[in-house]
Amino acid sequence: MTDLAERIQDELIQAIERDQLVLPTLPEVALRIREAAEDPDVSIGELARVISTDTALSARLIKVVNSPLLRSRQEITDLQMAVNRLGVVYTANLATGLAMAQLFQATTDIIDQRMRAVWARSTEVAGISHVLCKHYTRLKSDQATLAGLVHLIGVLPILSYAEENSELLQDSATLDLVIERIHPLIGDRILAAWEFPQPLRRIPSEHLDFQRQPESVDYADIVQVAMLQSIAGTEHPFAQLDWSQIPSFARLGLNPASDQEEEDLSAEMEAAMALLG
Repeated sequence: MTDLAERIQDELIQAIERDQLVLPTLPEVALRIREAAEDPDVSIGELARVISTDTALSARLIKVVNSPLLRSRQEITDLQMAVNRLGVVYTANLATGLAMAQLFQATTDIIDQRMRAVWARSTEVAGISHVLCKHYTRLKSDQATLAGLVHLIGVLPILSYAEENSELLQDSATLDLVIERIHPLIGDRILAAWEFPQPLRRIPSEHLDFQRQPESVDYADIVQVAMLQSIAGTEHPFAQLDWSQIPSFARLGLNPASDQEEEDLSAEMEAAMALLG
């Protein structure tokens, strides 16, 4: 590890430990949606009214509900119908994930490109997670989708820091190294600060633990397998691992040596990615 990378890493870790690192906050519309959804007495109409304050988000929700992934016999033509179709919790999770795209923007071209690349990776993993959850577990596909969308959330503060640090901004190799080392730690902190559900709070770190042994399949398993499937056939170091020795595949009932299962679901996965991206 270079001296610069080690120094930057130490600075960021100290900032985390002292609560001095500026963590991203959820977009205001997402906060209002989650607050409304936490009210046990909230009505479908009330939640729809909160979402309707963001026209683009409303349109995307209706589009998702009418997609092949969720389509019912009746076409959904307005937001209240969409919320009624999905339910309060599913709507809140999906809307939160879709609204998060607003966070992945920057003022400098270099960092903005990196932000958009991280969001693209996140939506890819989220789309695969949605389909894996739906077909191979009894867990909630909306939670799996959200887990995929936040698995790289810890990269955001590091990129924001780099944007204000010319030394790091000009050294992409060092920036990559710092991101690799500490984004999981920061990601866990962000999801705790956002008061995400407990099953999702450690997704940024747990999806990278390839020998973890939970009692049963969980969302970290789903995101881990989705992340690995997204890099299959590339030069990424994780793609070179012996996947047959990674227990999360077995917990999902998948054979990593077989491409057939993934091929069977590839169209559905691509549809999910396209909707989220």
